[in-house]
Amino acid sequence: MVTYNQVTDVQILHERGNLLPADWQSRLPNNSSPFYSTMAFLVRKGNPKNIHTWDDLTRSDVKLVFPNPKTSGNGRYTYLGAWGAFNQEDGGNQDKTRAKMANLLKNVEVFDTGGRGATTTFVERGLGDVLISFESEVNNIRKQYGDDKYEVIVPPVDILAEFPVAWVDKNVEKNGTEKAAKDYLNYLWSPQAQQIITSFNYRVYDKNAMAAAKGQFPETKLFNVEDQFGGWPQVMSTHFSTGGELDKLLEQGHK
Repeated sequence: MVTYNQVTDVQILHERGNLLPADWQSRLPNNSSPFYSTMAFLVRKGNPKNIHTWDDLTRSDVKLVFPNPKTSGNGRYTYLGAWGAFNQEDGGNQDKTRAKMANLLKNVEVFDTGGRGATTTFVERGLGDVLISFESEVNNIRKQYGDDKYEVIVPPVDILAEFPVAWVDKNVEKNGTEKAAKDYLNYLWSPQAQQIITSFNYRVYDKNAMAAAKGQFPETKLFNVEDQFGGWPQVMSTHFSTGGELDKLLEQGHK
C-alpha cells in the first residue's frame, strides 16, 4: 500500500511501472483520500508580525521558511495555496497574482529541500517569522517544541491538500495480500478510524468526527487543484517545469 501527500506520486506508479491501473483514484471514496489537510502558518508566540492571511506574507518585513516547490509536495501546496488565494482575491487577474507571488517568494529566507529541513531552519536555527506547512504538521511541531512558544494560523482562503492512498495491484497479487490491503484501506473511512485520524490533526470527511474535533480546525474556505488550476498534470507543466511560472518568478526576484 502507499500513502502520499500528492496525487502525482501515486500516478507515477501507473505511468512508469504500470503497478496499478489508471483509474486507481475512483476505487475508493473522496478521490481515494481518506483524510486531508490544508496549509497553515506557524508563527512565534504572540504573533509579533500580525500574520493572518496570504497577503500578509508579501509584506517586506516578513521572512518566510517553507520547502522548495521543485523538490517538495509540501512546498508545491504552499505555492499553489498562495497563488489560488491571490487569484481569487484579484478576480483572476494573473498579473496582479504574479506580482504578489514575486513578493512572497522574495521573502523566503531559506528554501530547504523538504519539510523536515524547513522545520529545523525555523525551530532550531531560529530563522524566519513564519514556517508554512500542512496544518497537521505545524500542529505536531507546536506540540513537540512547545505550545508556549508558537501559534498556528490558518488563512481564511486555502488549498485542499489531499492525501491519497492505494493498494499496489502488482505487489498485492504477487504477495497474496490483496484482501488485507483492501480491508485496511477501507477501514480508514470507518467512523472509528476517522475519529483516530483527527487526533493526529488531519481533517476527515466523517461529519461526526469533525464535529467532535471542532475546536481543532479553524474554518477556512478551501479550493482544490482541479478547479483552480485544471489538475496536477497542468500544474506540474505550467508552474513547476523548467522555465515554468516558478522559475520565472524566482528569476524576477533576483533581478
